[in-house]
Amino acid sequence: MNETLMVARNNVIEIFKAGLGAVMPAGAINLCCSLNDNILEINGRGYDLDSYEKILVLGAGKGGASMAKAVEELLGDRISEGLVIVKYGHLEQLRTVRILEAAHPVPDENGYRAARAMFDLASAADEKTLILSLISGGGSALMPYPVDGVSLGDKQETTRVLLACGANIHEINTIRKHLSVVKGGGLARAAYPATLVNLILSDVIGDDLDTIASGPCVPDSRTFADCLEIFSRYRIGDKIPENVMSHILRGVEGEVRETPKPGDRIFERTANVIIGGNFDALLESKGKAEDLGYT
Repeated sequence: MNETLMVARNNVIEIFKAGLGAVMPAGAINLCCSLNDNILEINGRGYDLDSYEKILVLGAGKGGASMAKAVEELLGDRISEGLVIVKYGHLEQLRTVRILEAAHPVPDENGYRAARAMFDLASAADEKTLILSLISGGGSALMPYPVDGVSLGDKQETTRVLLACGANIHEINTIRKHLSVVKGGGLARAAYPATLVNLILSDVIGDDLDTIASGPCVPDSRTFADCLEIFSRYRIGDKIPENVMSHILRGVEGEVRETPKPGDRIFERTANVIIGGNFDALLESKGKAEDLGYT
């Protein structure tokens, strides 16, 4: 490789690493969160930790362990307990927050047990509880907690069919939300009336809040009717498990409760904060490229 190509190659690597560094989980937490005396500041908003009897750390995603480690380093023994669900092998040494491993992109039994444990922790919270939710890419597959009447096997097969037909992440997560206890605002519903701060590392173009990890703490803008339209669009209705199709059809008919929508009171004490995403990576890459003399 001649010298010109070597310089160009090294520049490309530097530009890439700069973009990557802008969205590393721990760094994103540290840029967004700080502790002054006993006031936790998150994205310019202060939370008086003396106002809470318990602080929980919950989360799901491939960056969950790194995010939790940064939160532990910030809050120390103020954390009462916690649980994050990560993809197999995506581990860190944590002191208080438990790490549970699960499968991605097709969910497994470990993910089911972990999601139930996380849901139980959130459900036990009250108005004197502060919950820090750490959400990153992969979170949707890592916390499969199917609704009554739908089995984990049904969700696994539905996921395989959706992946194989070419459905995009928005469409896949629309289905996931309507088959889940925790997604599509379900975790916020369980946590209410606790104070819930959802820190999100986005892997979705456009940072659509209710698509990232299927929006466990976010109002859901999609409906059961949207699910049925997706099955029709890709002509996969005959491949969807019977229990799943039955649940969706019952939802369309109003026999099953919809996911929480904008304006629902359960979101009155919920804040959703994107701490990093594609645009942050692009901006940092742009800056590094300009530093290296590129236009």
